Amino acid sequence: MSPPAIFQRLRRFGIDGYLLLLFVMVLLGSVLPASGVFADVVRIASLLAVGLLFFLYGARLDTAAVVAGLANWRLQGLVLATTYLAFPVAALLVALALGPWLDPHIGMGLLFLGALPSTVQSSIAFTALARGNVPAALCAASISNLLGVVLTPALCAVLLNSQGGINPGAIGGVALQILLPFVLGQLARPWIGDWVRRHRRFTLSVDRGSILLIVYSAFSAGMVSGVWSQVDGLSLALICAVVTVMLAVVLFATTAVGRLVGLPAADRLALLFCGSTKSLASGVPMAAILFAGQPVSLIILPIMLYHQLQLIVCAVIAQRHAALAEETEATAA
Repeated sequence: MSPPAIFQRLRRFGIDGYLLLLFVMVLLGSVLPASGVFADVVRIASLLAVGLLFFLYGARLDTAAVVAGLANWRLQGLVLATTYLAFPVAALLVALALGPWLDPHIGMGLLFLGALPSTVQSSIAFTALARGNVPAALCAASISNLLGVVLTPALCAVLLNSQGGINPGAIGGVALQILLPFVLGQLARPWIGDWVRRHRRFTLSVDRGSILLIVYSAFSAGMVSGVWSQVDGLSLALICAVVTVMLAVVLFATTAVGRLVGLPAADRLALLFCGSTKSLASGVPMAAILFAGQPVSLIILPIMLYHQLQLIVCAVIAQRHAALAEETEATAA
């Protein structure tokens, strides 16, 4: 049976195949960690996969769609303010409050979570499912990730200054590994853009495959260096509780702000999903560069837990809005 067929069968039982594979990579990295030459091979393969991923993003993104979406300045401004202002401040307050009970590297991971851009695929998919403003969501998610190449490392440098911070040269590394392939993809879009859009499964495979490789590499490095002996069950439970509360607060806040400023219902849904989600696809590669030489497996733990939680919760919310929309249409008919 092919992998897509297996995933389809798993979905019938409410199981997300990709999340299952993430757990498998965590387990493999813990039980059969990559070491020595094999670890170097995995690391190089991860770097190449990430470069290819952002090249494909650049080739697929229609620049005209971004320009058109900029006209909705209230929505775009609220998404950016939530992602790069409200969320980092909230993460800083949480990290300071829980500092005495958290491993310092997990505290760094909370601050890193707060500085990350929005998701691309899932925020747009949830907006579409919920009958929200899809073009505006596409624009918001794309702009968030483009700005994230600069803003995420800059915010990390500020937020983590008192904790040793990040290597300043790492900002250039992020631009080289993520921004440069994206720009090259944009330049190549006239020739390969149509092919990339027709073969979305290929892009999705590169997207998910690169994340799986990096997660395996990070957790392998954590096991080899012994950092997981520093995390007990209580700390893990505390992190789960923290990211749950953070997600609940941002979902409530984006909903309330959207209504307060009078956004149309479709725009409020775009704000909800683009403002509350954080990108694992951008976060894991950035962490590998920004925190080189540090226990990356601990630092990315908050974003991994938050990412999985946001997928589950946002999927439920989107399904609920879709059902309400269908009921309304049926009543009107």
